[in-house]
Amino acid sequence: MSAPAKFNRDDVIEKAKNLYWEKGYHATSMRNLQEVVKMHPGSIYAAFGSKDKLFTESLNRYAKDGAQRLADCMAEEDTVLDGLKRFIHSVIVCNKATVPSGMCMIVKTVAELTQNDSPDLLAHATGILETIEASFANLFKQAIDNGEISIEKNPVELARYFQIQIIGLRTYAQVTNDSDAVEKYIDDIFENMV
Repeated sequence: MSAPAKFNRDDVIEKAKNLYWEKGYHATSMRNLQEVVKMHPGSIYAAFGSKDKLFTESLNRYAKDGAQRLADCMAEEDTVLDGLKRFIHSVIVCNKATVPSGMCMIVKTVAELTQNDSPDLLAHATGILETIEASFANLFKQAIDNGEISIEKNPVELARYFQIQIIGLRTYAQVTNDSDAVEKYIDDIFENMV
């Protein structure tokens, strides 16, 4: 019988997620991981298999956290559009100063990785973006069914538009101190959808 693990797996993944999110995949060394998660490289490999597998679990944690945030925002509002507005506000404005990076971790990963150096990780990150877009499409379909958005609108196109706007506005919010402009652009996103 093997000895029980002397670490909290969830805590290690959370710390690794924040480190990878801050520094990116390539800039995060095993030494960085060792210092942040308080494990020796051999223990990291024994627990997770490789740096890539720990990174994959970190991406999955980030995606799971984002999905929970979206669900929470939807539950707090009476309409789909109000829930989506709360969500976009929460990821762009509310946690701007408290997250490791202003960029979405998944988008940052897609921007950093190439087919040549990490095709599996790139495919995994791209797959997460596709899943997020599909979640948005389902919500826009609900909004159309509820009469919040014209039946002439395509929920898949709205989801794509929404995701692109989040990515761009999140980046813009990192380079400006004009919170009024950011709020106006959030409002504009929703005005352009209905």
